[in-house]
Amino acid sequence: MVPKKCAGTQKSLDVARLLKSKSLRSLQELEPEAKKLCAQSLVPSRKCEACCHLPGLPGLQTPPRSSSLIRDLYQQKLGKVTWSSLQQGLQKSFLHSLASYRVFQKAAPFDRRTTSLAWHPTHPSTVAVGSKGGDIMIWNFDIKDKPIFIKGMGAGGSITGLKFNHLNSNQFFASSMEGTTRLQDFTGNTLQVYTRSNCCKVWFCSLDVSAKSRVVVTGDNMGHVILLNTDGKELWNLRMHKKKVAHVALNPCCDWLLATASIDQTVKIWDLRQIKGKTSFLYSLPHRHPVNAACFSLDGARLLTTDQNSEIRVYSASQWDSPLSLISHPHRHFQHLTPIKASWHPRHNLIVVGRYPDPNFKSCVPYELRTIDVFDGDSGKMMCQLYDPGYSGITSVRLNLQTVMGGSRELSYLSDQNVSPCTLLPLYCLHPTFTLKFLPLQLNEFNPMGDTLATAMGYHILIWNQEEARAHEHHKRQ
Repeated sequence: MVPKKCAGTQKSLDVARLLKSKSLRSLQELEPEAKKLCAQSLVPSRKCEACCHLPGLPGLQTPPRSSSLIRDLYQQKLGKVTWSSLQQGLQKSFLHSLASYRVFQKAAPFDRRTTSLAWHPTHPSTVAVGSKGGDIMIWNFDIKDKPIFIKGMGAGGSITGLKFNHLNSNQFFASSMEGTTRLQDFTGNTLQVYTRSNCCKVWFCSLDVSAKSRVVVTGDNMGHVILLNTDGKELWNLRMHKKKVAHVALNPCCDWLLATASIDQTVKIWDLRQIKGKTSFLYSLPHRHPVNAACFSLDGARLLTTDQNSEIRVYSASQWDSPLSLISHPHRHFQHLTPIKASWHPRHNLIVVGRYPDPNFKSCVPYELRTIDVFDGDSGKMMCQLYDPGYSGITSVRLNLQTVMGGSRELSYLSDQNVSPCTLLPLYCLHPTFTLKFLPLQLNEFNPMGDTLATAMGYHILIWNQEEARAHEHHKRQ
């Protein structure tokens, strides 16, 4: 007599047969059947607010499921799995954890938008943020004490670069539109001024520091790059680009290798040991648009560039002059928005960047969300998108009114409440040429541990972490 199968087993077999028999069919063909299976509760579901589907909005890219990390480690120990395969397994595990990332801390300390962000190298819960008014906040979000707040000069004092001092954990370097590159302590005292323009038409736009070689490098809006040692002695000052140097970056492994990005649509790579003039670069990497940033990966083997339109590039040390991959991504630039800059994850070969939907972008859909996009550094494939609807209302809404005379003026509306296009629909009736623009998440960087993400969006700083990890830590403290 054939044993009778239970209902659950029979349903599982039906699902397996369906997946096997239709594995070659397209996702569009399988979608109705997948919905039917979910409706019958054959596939367990878990509500995920960070990767949710809102009515009338496009779906988000969800991370792939990960394999057993313990099994991979055991297989690698037996020699059955290569180190590269193990790294891929670790990356998949991390991507899967991103599905539970939420915003658990928020701050809005400035009266002007945020312009720069940096993590402390040894305190994984401490982040420094600079504003357009020159204010700087040093925030340890794991303690209840008030953040350290250093008042800036106001208009014209925008902080363009921040780096903590690896040799002294209570100091940081800053470059600004005030016209200086300086070293300060946490009380706001200026310990050393490395560069001073003494001219309102010249200011410093970028900064990097090497603790190993004890050098400071900074770039200005006229195309000059200045190299100094940490004692303040200037080593050289050369005009390396035709226009503003938007970003400078020293290679973490070979700190004699320097990358400079400019709005003259080029990124240049230099050997600091052999610089003799503006033509002594190792490589010049032309771009289609001005470039906001060029940053090396932690192992120094990759270079990531972000332009001001819709392209992210990845270059490899094996062939610097030819991009390894080109990623189409909307992050267009506006004068009164902090430029979007893609960054590397410190532990995995992943790229993190904020999305600013563009109606002219090929894949743009109506009501597309302002998400944090995560790409694979090798393939350029979208791996995950972060979005927390609980904080979607922290948005600056710019209303542009075209006057009869052909001019324009901007009105800024900042709200801590949930704001949706439907809520603001009556504003369209005031004038037919009103347009709404929601601010993107411009600066996104993981801490050195790679488990916490800081985001700068307009006037706000958001801290993301895995929901389960935060709940466990909170339980331990109680």
